[in-house]
Amino acid sequence: MADHSPDWRDALEPEPASAATVFGDRLDLVRRFTENLARHGEELGLIGPLELPRLWSRHVVNSGLVAPLLRPGRVGDVGSGAGLPGLVLAIARPDVHLTLIEPMERRVAWLKREVEELGLDNVDVVRARAEEAKLTGRLDQVTARAVSALRTLIPITAPLLKPGGELLLMKGAGVSGEMGAAEKAIRKYRLEDVEVIVLGEGIVDDVTRVFRARVPQAE
Repeated sequence: MADHSPDWRDALEPEPASAATVFGDRLDLVRRFTENLARHGEELGLIGPLELPRLWSRHVVNSGLVAPLLRPGRVGDVGSGAGLPGLVLAIARPDVHLTLIEPMERRVAWLKREVEELGLDNVDVVRARAEEAKLTGRLDQVTARAVSALRTLIPITAPLLKPGGELLLMKGAGVSGEMGAAEKAIRKYRLEDVEVIVLGEGIVDDVTRVFRARVPQAE
């Protein structure tokens, strides 16, 4: 792929010290992904023109903080887009299988190219909207980042989970208000152990907030 952004290196945020803390021995692969995204992300419509100066802290490390919440098994990432958090989590947790669910063709092409280039054998990419995705069996966990408000996100993610499966939905500082607006959906899908987890305190300046909830076990 041609490089149409010769100044991307100058614009890219320097790697923060927190990256080594979050990614450990997987950091080299994360660096390769971040460099690829910085080089091609704007031209492919994956990230906005103002994101390079905060790409590490706001997007990559922010996504990586969720990695310890994953359980070995099958995790779906809805609306994977640039691979945030799906590809980052796949790099950080090679013991977990990630299914990246993304409807847009050019983003699917990017995701598949990165999976191949980075040599990730724990990822598959599904081109579909979440509510139309035809998966082989249900998932143990589902993640999503910057997709939509909880009241619309819960109805398209909860049905993908197996009984007892878990939602891990990355949200902003307004998550409490979203939870209030999503009460009907929370009741409809009988979500249990509903909570907001704050990740990265003492490690990063901008913490990561995760809406976590579990669907009921089969009766």
